[in-house]
Amino acid sequence: MDLVRLERAVIGYRVPLLPPLDLGVKAGSTLGVLGPNGAGKTALLKSLLGLLPLLGGRRLLPQGRAPRVGYVPQRDRLDQSWPLTVLDVVLMGRTPLLGPLHRPRTHDRKRAREALSEIGVGDLADRPLYALSGGQHQRVLIARAIAAEPELLVLDEPTSAMDPAAERVLLELVERLKRAHDLSVVLVTHQLTAVAGFATEVALVDRVRGVFEVGPVRQMLDPKKLERLYGREVRVAEVGGQTAIVIGSVAAGNGSGDSPTEVEEDR
Repeated sequence: MDLVRLERAVIGYRVPLLPPLDLGVKAGSTLGVLGPNGAGKTALLKSLLGLLPLLGGRRLLPQGRAPRVGYVPQRDRLDQSWPLTVLDVVLMGRTPLLGPLHRPRTHDRKRAREALSEIGVGDLADRPLYALSGGQHQRVLIARAIAAEPELLVLDEPTSAMDPAAERVLLELVERLKRAHDLSVVLVTHQLTAVAGFATEVALVDRVRGVFEVGPVRQMLDPKKLERLYGREVRVAEVGGQTAIVIGSVAAGNGSGDSPTEVEEDR
């Protein structure tokens, strides 16, 4: 069953970004939303979560209610000069469970500390937010999302600016959390490695080329589909049980000039 579904949805800010589309998040699935920078991925995500009103079509909740969501933003908007501890930040994830005008209780603080420990940063609970490294900060945001006791974990470009090793560690953490909490996951990214080895379904999105297509990951990681998405020659091959994706020069009819070849591999 889908947790949430868009039918013939027209998304955008006053003007449509993409043709009318159908998209659902199945229980227990990992949906990767893949596309270049500025493709409209975040607008699609906000529409799926009901944060951006549709310009047309319908947003359906097959379970009769919205799923509980744990959200990891593309970039945190907290002012790090605030005198907040890591525990304060993670407790924010409990807010939807408290109800209006309720303050965190002992139980909530316990669950927040448990979330930090599960993410592997339990020793940071009393540290000020501004003292964290970038990697620690990202883990705290994931702990905040898990503290919300979500059914759906949503990550908006969580591996941007990460090196390949750090990206893999974070994605393996997300996969472990998915299994431990029986989560559905939506992963918005422009990095092929973030979906090749972890997603079950992939949506290809690019408002510039008018591209929207969704299907099983192996079907979507097709050279012709990726070439249309990125406007570059793409080769996909199995190497030692892994999927290697090579993005080459600008494809015919998509401009001119070459760029350095980029190799992406799934785990």
